[in-house]
Amino acid sequence: MTTESPHWFKSSYSADGGQCVEVAHNLVPTLGVVPVRDSKVPAGPTLAVSAAAFSAFVDSVRVQQPGV
Repeated sequence: MTTESPHWFKSSYSADGGQCVEVAHNLVPTLGVVPVRDSKVPAGPTLAVSAAAFSAFVDSVRVQQPGV
């Protein structure tokens, strides 16, 4: 078990007040997961996505949106 807390951040591509998610990549080294949450409901539920799955998702977005 770890005592680390997620360090949440939004993409710089997110507009203020938009439909955004936040991620916390600082838990990858210790837990191997990337927590994801709705930025509008920070106290709400959190998804724990495997680091490999999150990386694959980001790679697929980059292919569809060059320059991201």
